[in-house]
Amino acid sequence: MHRVAVLALDGVYPFELGIPQRVFASADGRYEVVTCSADGRPVSTSADFTIAVEQGPEILATADTVVIPPYTSAPASAQLPAATAAALALIPEGTRIVSICTGAFTLAAAGLLDGRRATTHWKLAARFRELFPAVILDADVLFVDDGDILTSAGAASGVDVCLHLVRKDHGSRLANHVARRCVVPPWRDGGQAQYIEQPVPEPSSAGTAATREWALTRLDEPLTVADLAGHARMSPRTFARRFHDEAGVSPGRWLVQQRVNRARELLEASDLPVESIARRVGFATAASLRQHLHAAIGVSPVAYRHTFHATGVPAAVADRERDARG
Repeated sequence: MHRVAVLALDGVYPFELGIPQRVFASADGRYEVVTCSADGRPVSTSADFTIAVEQGPEILATADTVVIPPYTSAPASAQLPAATAAALALIPEGTRIVSICTGAFTLAAAGLLDGRRATTHWKLAARFRELFPAVILDADVLFVDDGDILTSAGAASGVDVCLHLVRKDHGSRLANHVARRCVVPPWRDGGQAQYIEQPVPEPSSAGTAATREWALTRLDEPLTVADLAGHARMSPRTFARRFHDEAGVSPGRWLVQQRVNRARELLEASDLPVESIARRVGFATAASLRQHLHAAIGVSPVAYRHTFHATGVPAAVADRERDARG
């Protein structure tokens, strides 16, 4: 049983505090989620109520993953309260640590983010850089996975990073199952923009959401921006501009992201050869799939597949031979 310990600090935001429990507890018994405070006492919140927790900081020493939700006083200082610093010191080296929103301020104040990529809420980026210049802050993304430390942006991005961890730990099938239970999108790329100019179209305007849904059922086809614009009944220029306003990326980049995401699902859940997967998701060749997958996550299809397959399968062996040939 993988234990997730959630450290609630004074002024914690209740919504984000509940995200780990809601997501990980929906993963069919793979995780145990426990909540603690820095001193074992009740914790004030950003709302008009206080939360009583059942665990003190000692539970952090037993965790496989520690999650630090945001709290109201985080941007105030680069110094940690003594109780918080003492609690963090109980976390064993190598434990996976995750922050949501202003929880990144806690990790940075503890020196855990120096020289590493991280993110936080876009509205607090300037303050974060002022307090922690040694951190490589990327304030444009939903979350950053830097191995044993993950940081996410504000509010609902905590759902994204927790689903990312379920997917990383157990594959997309379980992550999709969890997402359905939580009634949220199963996958938003960590590199997706935090702040999108027009995520929801005005009622009187024609948006691109219907076209995105249409395209997702045709990823195996050689779709172009002109095809998408034609479906949306817009000129390519107008469509590209509106698409970027709503999705935060260009139509071409979005198509590549969706094809890579679908390829990852097939690599995890099927024994199809890489060439077949490439065709099914709309890449012309296996080499093209390898190129785009490596650009997205830094590994080849074979290496990615073996992460989710305890033992090799004939298709995977064939894939390895094809990868070795280039």
